[in-house]
Amino acid sequence: MNSFLIGAPRSGSGKSIVTMGLLRALVRRGLRVQSFKCGPDYLDPKLHATATGRPSINLDTFLYGEDGVEEIYRRYAAGAEVTVAEGVMGLFDGYDRDRGSSAEVARLLRLPVVLVVTPGAMAYSLAPLLYGYRHFDPRVSIAGVILNKVSSPRHRHFLTEAVEAAGLPVLGVLPKCDALVIPERYLGLQTEERDVAEQYAEAAADLVEASIDLDCLLERTACEGITAPRESAERRADLRIAVALDEACSFVYEESLRVLARFGEVTFFSPLRDDRLPECDFLYLPGGYPELYLEQLAHNRSMLRSLREYADSGRPLLAECGGMMLLCRQIIDESGRAYDLAGVLDQVATMEGKRLTLGYRSFTLDGVAVRGHEFHYSHIIDPLPSSLQQYDARGEAVPAALWRRGRLLASYTHLALTDELVARLIGMEIK
Repeated sequence: MNSFLIGAPRSGSGKSIVTMGLLRALVRRGLRVQSFKCGPDYLDPKLHATATGRPSINLDTFLYGEDGVEEIYRRYAAGAEVTVAEGVMGLFDGYDRDRGSSAEVARLLRLPVVLVVTPGAMAYSLAPLLYGYRHFDPRVSIAGVILNKVSSPRHRHFLTEAVEAAGLPVLGVLPKCDALVIPERYLGLQTEERDVAEQYAEAAADLVEASIDLDCLLERTACEGITAPRESAERRADLRIAVALDEACSFVYEESLRVLARFGEVTFFSPLRDDRLPECDFLYLPGGYPELYLEQLAHNRSMLRSLREYADSGRPLLAECGGMMLLCRQIIDESGRAYDLAGVLDQVATMEGKRLTLGYRSFTLDGVAVRGHEFHYSHIIDPLPSSLQQYDARGEAVPAALWRRGRLLASYTHLALTDELVARLIGMEIK
């Protein structure tokens, strides 16, 4: 078996291109490849899934804790011949020094790191930089270096000398390739999107196969096989669970779907295209891009009416970010045009003057510790009073509202679902 993590000194070094290319190139060899993504990102895992044909899994120590990440990794890595984890930001960049970083995941799971470096105008000065990465934390093993966007054979020669002087092997050298651009906002839910992503995966794999010594990489990342954790297959409940999944609502973790499936049968529906909700006992509206489909959402009056009827019934409803926006009275687009939505929450979300809000969040719900993250450009005009206080990764209180009404829980925060949280939402006690 082989396992490794793709890291880099900083964001923008080419981790995503290298990861996509490696995933598809390894699949071409007939290997069973399982991909992972460090951090809470939703989009990279969707691209990974295009390359491998298998869901990609998030590894986030803030959301799941160290024990949780180890268990998740073992669960999905078991049975694979190669596991590839794509890092986030710079290798040691976390929410508190290196806490929550790619390096923390590599240490925890004992994954050797393949470092992707875009050297720019550097030559031999790369050597001390790599020496630092190699020795900064001896618990993080650097398996080798992939040089990205190298402009000439002469530059390649100087850089290779620098890498070797730092005591590391060069696993590959990628030339500049400005034509290879990652699809923006890829969701993988439309045929056109899937076609574009498939072409991207093929082009990235062609580049990787021509530029990276895959045999050497596999030789340096060999490891023992991984055993899946022992888990009960017994369901905790027998609920009918409806999950929104289309272009407007698609930000849901594979691990969250696994948790939901322990409580009943999961059915997917489209707020854009379906007339009404499926019959269900629990409704989950994850985030996505509702702001891109406001006219279609607003015109689907029967679905909006179905959402109101469900909310009024008092059954459990979890709405996150874009899903929460669907429940608002209105959403205003960037041009100032207002669209009437479900009206479950008597407030207005707006994209006007959009500004980025992001960060990890935590709160306590009836004694259950809950963790998640925010990432959105919209905001609420005159928001309803918050029902609970949320905190950031350092434990500082943040003005991130969370609305609770009966068994409805709605906020901008994308939650990491756990058995304990779902049980609390449905009013069930876990023994």
